[in-house]
Amino acid sequence: MLELFKSGGPFMWPLLLCSILTLAIILERFWTLRGNRVAPRALLADVMARLREDRMTLEYIRSMQAQSGLSSILAAGLLSSKHGRRAMKESIQEAANHVIHELERFMSTLGTIAAIAPLVGLLGTVVGMIKVFNVLMEQGAGNTQLLAGGISEALLTTAAGLLVAIPALAFHRYFARRIDELVVNMEQQSTKLIDVLNADGKE
Repeated sequence: MLELFKSGGPFMWPLLLCSILTLAIILERFWTLRGNRVAPRALLADVMARLREDRMTLEYIRSMQAQSGLSSILAAGLLSSKHGRRAMKESIQEAANHVIHELERFMSTLGTIAAIAPLVGLLGTVVGMIKVFNVLMEQGAGNTQLLAGGISEALLTTAAGLLVAIPALAFHRYFARRIDELVVNMEQQSTKLIDVLNADGKE
């Protein structure tokens, strides 16, 4: 494996860096985008129960603010609930924007890697083929070892670029879909809270 890496030429190093970065982002996103962490299923029910039983306290709301995801969004709505539906919606939207920004962290990096890795591999291919043609011009077709080295470098960088780009693109699409699902779920639960606290229809 090490010999293959070395024979791929200098363009294997940026591809190696891209592969390590891709793996790190994938693991981090799997950990961050867990449903229980972003939007716990029992959270809204607990909030509703506290509201019904008149157990909602400022300390509880502050503790929700310190958490991430749905809890911070609901906390923003609860803090502004006395000012009507419109104020609640605005507060919830502002909090949701921050949460969505956190959910989308590193997504642009992952998409960039998916886009540039094949180009780096292609560049390595071009450089490898240039070496092959230089050998042909200088020494003819007799030096098969040098010719094979140039062709090997060209093929390896192409393959390495695709091996990095394909999983990066696949997981970028997967995480984008996951984020959309989480956002829709949080939006639905926030709307339920707004409706409950503004049942009289006042804006």
